Amino acid sequence: MRTKHAPDPEFDVPMMVEQGDVLYLHFDSPWAQGAMSLSDPNSLVFLYTQQMCAWLLFEAADSESAIALLGLGAGSHFRFLQKHTNSPVLAVEWNELVIMCVEDHFHVATDERCQIVEANAEKWVHETSVQGQYRFLMVDLYDYTAEGPVCSSKKFYKGCANILGKDGIASFNLFGHHPSFPKNLANIRAAFDGRVMMFPETVDGNRVVLAFKGANRVYRREELALRAQHMQLIYGLPGAEFLDSLLQEPANHFVIRDNKIII
Repeated sequence: MRTKHAPDPEFDVPMMVEQGDVLYLHFDSPWAQGAMSLSDPNSLVFLYTQQMCAWLLFEAADSESAIALLGLGAGSHFRFLQKHTNSPVLAVEWNELVIMCVEDHFHVATDERCQIVEANAEKWVHETSVQGQYRFLMVDLYDYTAEGPVCSSKKFYKGCANILGKDGIASFNLFGHHPSFPKNLANIRAAFDGRVMMFPETVDGNRVVLAFKGANRVYRREELALRAQHMQLIYGLPGAEFLDSLLQEPANHFVIRDNKIII
C-alpha cells in the first residue's frame, strides 16, 4: 500500500491550465487534480465530484452536521458546500502551495464556518480532538503520480471511521481500473464493517465508494425518492440517477423488504 508523508517538492507543485470555460489544477502530470467552471465556480465539473456528494441521498446537511474534506484539490467541494449548505466545513490539505493557489485563483475564501487546515490527513484522522466530531467525510487524496490514494492503509481508513459520529457517512474517490482498488476497497469495508455502496466506474476511471458507520440503516423507498428530488432542486445534482445507479450496481449488497431498503 502507498504511504507518503509529505508533498514532493518538485512534482507536487500546482499549475493551472485554462480550457474554454474550465480552469484545471494540475501537478507535474497530465492528471487533473481538480477543476472549476469560470462561469459557475460553485458547480461541480467532474461526475465523480458530484457522486462524492451522494450522502445527501441518505442524510441532510444542516448547521449541526460538520463536514470534513481530506484533500482540497481545486476547492470544488469546499466552494460547493460553502454555497449550498449551512454546515461547518473543514478541509485538510498538506500542500501549502495548493492552499495558496486555490485561494488566489480558484475562488476559495475561508470564513467563520468554512476553514482550511494545513495538515497531513493520515495523521490528522488520529488526533484526539477530532474523534467522533464529523457527520460527513469526503476523501480525495492523490498526488502527481495518480497511482491510487496516497493514504490507503487499514489504519488510515479506520481513522476515517473514527472521526465520524455514530451515524456518519464517508465518501472516497478511488481509481476503479487501478491495481490499488481491491485493497483500498477491502480496507474501507473492514473499517466500516462492510456497510459500503459504490458507483460504477466513470469514463475517467474514478470509482466513488460510500461508507456508512454504525448500525444497519433502514430507508423507505419514498424517502429516498424525495431526497433524490431534493438533490436536483436544491443542489443541482442528479439525485434520481445516482439513486438508481447505486441500487442497480451488482457489487452493492443491501436488503429490500416491505418497500424499505436496509444498508
